[in-house]
Amino acid sequence: MRKLGGVLMPRLKNMAECVPEVIPVPAEVKLPMSMHSGTPAEPVVNVGDTVKVGQIVGEATGAVSAPVHASVSGTVKNIELFDSLTGEKAVTVTITPDGNQTPWEGIQPPKVTNLAEFLEAVKNSGAIEGDSEGYPAAYELALKNYNTLSYVLVNGLECEPYMNSNARVMADETDYVWEGVKLLKLYLSPRNLVICMENNKPEPLQKMQELSANAIGIEVRALPPLYPQGQKKVLTYTITGRIVPEGGRLADIGCIVINSATVVAIAKYLKTGIPVISKCVAVDGPAVANPKNVIAPVGTPVRALFDHCGGLNEETKRITLGGPMTGTAIPNTDVPVVKTTNAALAFSGKRAATPVASSCIKCGRCAAVCPMHLIPSYIENAFELKKYVQLRNFKAHMCVECGCCAYSCPAKRPLVQVMTLSKSILEKMQEKGGAE
Repeated sequence: MRKLGGVLMPRLKNMAECVPEVIPVPAEVKLPMSMHSGTPAEPVVNVGDTVKVGQIVGEATGAVSAPVHASVSGTVKNIELFDSLTGEKAVTVTITPDGNQTPWEGIQPPKVTNLAEFLEAVKNSGAIEGDSEGYPAAYELALKNYNTLSYVLVNGLECEPYMNSNARVMADETDYVWEGVKLLKLYLSPRNLVICMENNKPEPLQKMQELSANAIGIEVRALPPLYPQGQKKVLTYTITGRIVPEGGRLADIGCIVINSATVVAIAKYLKTGIPVISKCVAVDGPAVANPKNVIAPVGTPVRALFDHCGGLNEETKRITLGGPMTGTAIPNTDVPVVKTTNAALAFSGKRAATPVASSCIKCGRCAAVCPMHLIPSYIENAFELKKYVQLRNFKAHMCVECGCCAYSCPAKRPLVQVMTLSKSILEKMQEKGGAE
């Protein structure tokens, strides 16, 4: 097996065998019009309007955009600038549920007979890739020339501790996964379609192997749980040996990687007409009273997830949406579940503490584990000395922010934060024409 750096992490998959529970409809849902990278959706409802489950409340406004649908039936309470996660203000539609969960009358399966109609259906489904970038699925599947498509990789990997929503989807919604795989094979016509899974997930692995046993051009690949193997560029190299060129996309090397949960969302929409209105979320961590996997309406406040799981320890100091390596610490539990939310983790004590950094000892561990073959210590030094041209020379913009460098650093240097800031500096330099 090919290998690009990475680390072997503690598994901590406490809820791997836990079937998700559907939580009660919350007292209020907040639907940000920007749940993805790209152009935010535009609200098409007004305050006081009655909406139903699956009804469009935000319309896609560009090529890299996705619609937002009502996850509950009820009344539009307000439309305001609100974002408690980043501090930036984004248009958000707040709905007060009526408790009936009445389906919208316009829900119906789309007519799909060719590639163009398939891509349009994917866009209308509102599906978003569940990775750190969070691009609309229709954008991820878009190619200029499908004749060059060699590989479609269905990504069922979850190498971070606590994360298991992909595995649950593969185990609990196997039929939809397989239906989605067949749709991708039919309309995208890749030469190879590979379902990628971890070898420590025997239940869903066996199901996928049985379904694909007699399929032509479809195979299942079981991989060791090495982090960050689920990262798209890393997974592509592991399976195909191909490397994404600097500044390029996977499409440039004839590859597409799509998350297993996204595959399910597409299959459900084509069969039922029901768009993305809920998320499977792992609610876990040492500060959670009764960890569970839950299915929550999009827009549900994180507080409702923890309440359903028995609440939080009084000594809770850190709450993270996403995995402990790539997730985002949130300021409060009013933050809503969005389409990219796959875990809500709560920590207390030492696990919540920010490590105290000491001087770099030049051990080279950060470079040894970097999946992009960067030298993070060099980049950090250039950043601290404000030698921004060197950031470009050291390829800081190619960092995927997986955190392997910081995880392996014995000096506990804040390397991921430095990488993020360095990439931001390089983006601003590019906007100014490359001036230092």
